[in-house]
Amino acid sequence: MRTDLILEDTTLRDGEQAPGVALSSDAKVTLFHTLVESGVKWIEAGIPAMGGHDVHAMKEMLERRDEVNLIAWNRGVREDIEYSLSLGFRAIHMGLPTSNVHLKNSVMKNRSWLLRTAADMIHMAKDQGAFVSVSAEDVGRTEIDFLQEYAGVVHEAGADRLRMSDTIGILNSSEYGKRVAAVAGTVPIDVQCHCHNDFGLAVANTLAGLEAGARYFHVTVNGIGERAGMPDLAQMVMALKQFHKRDLGIDLTKLAGLSHQVSALTGVAVPPWQPVVGANVFAHESGIHTNGMLRDSSTFEPFAPELVGGTRKLLVGKHSGRKMIEHVLNTHGIEVSDDELNRCLVLVRERAVERGGVISDASLIEILSEVRDA
Repeated sequence: MRTDLILEDTTLRDGEQAPGVALSSDAKVTLFHTLVESGVKWIEAGIPAMGGHDVHAMKEMLERRDEVNLIAWNRGVREDIEYSLSLGFRAIHMGLPTSNVHLKNSVMKNRSWLLRTAADMIHMAKDQGAFVSVSAEDVGRTEIDFLQEYAGVVHEAGADRLRMSDTIGILNSSEYGKRVAAVAGTVPIDVQCHCHNDFGLAVANTLAGLEAGARYFHVTVNGIGERAGMPDLAQMVMALKQFHKRDLGIDLTKLAGLSHQVSALTGVAVPPWQPVVGANVFAHESGIHTNGMLRDSSTFEPFAPELVGGTRKLLVGKHSGRKMIEHVLNTHGIEVSDDELNRCLVLVRERAVERGGVISDASLIEILSEVRDA
């Protein structure tokens, strides 16, 4: 895996394309600033051709273009690209399909048109000094030999990178990695991973692409995006740190806060079992687990919650044991006998089932009072 990997966040573009998500101009700018302050250096800001509030937000973002690399997404249309450049973007991306399925049914063109159009648009943008990224959309249904031909054409035209988009998330890790390797091994152009999560493989496929020679990769906060979403920023950052010792310059302590902010802005709740940032990631209820955690926090946690801005929680519930009940009571200065613990345990399990959840400290103290009054 390369040592010069570049994370590019597309929460403001692909993330906002999640059905039901519509960010205001203020929300976009707020999130943009948080991303920058979290250490994200490459951000896909949006689609200028959308106009209106989106362009207003992007103009505000461009005020920090000396601090962060801002990318404008465009169709493979001259007017789109010229407009993006006129706004002050120094980097543009153009979306173009490479599979016959998309060429026929999406843009209603053929591969000759694709090769000609890609080269023409790249030349035009490079003539204006832009960093140019271009897609190979729907790589999962594009023959490898044509991917290589296409990569050669866009490289020759001057493109700075090729985005390999598994547009409908149909590849597994070996197949995605094979396609990245086929391009990276034959054409001297930087490759970017863009993997959708339709089969839950977006993170795994992105890692496979990076292992196969890609340099850039896309993420979104909380993995939001079209259909099943995109690779989650926090998961990718932590996976690269844990398994490949790659530091991407992201402030890990801000990962949980960033996740909470995106959840609040989009109105989409984060599942409690969301890796890295979910509420349950550092929560422990099972008797075996909490016993181990009380002795050594590394027993049932791969990394400390403080590393990613999280908080550890030891909970009392249906699956708790005597040690956890005793621990909670002791923290409130309450000593308890073995017999009282046994009787508390029975009531805790009953009440947890009745309530369908955990038992608060106050409720546990009330249960102990019931046991002592019986």
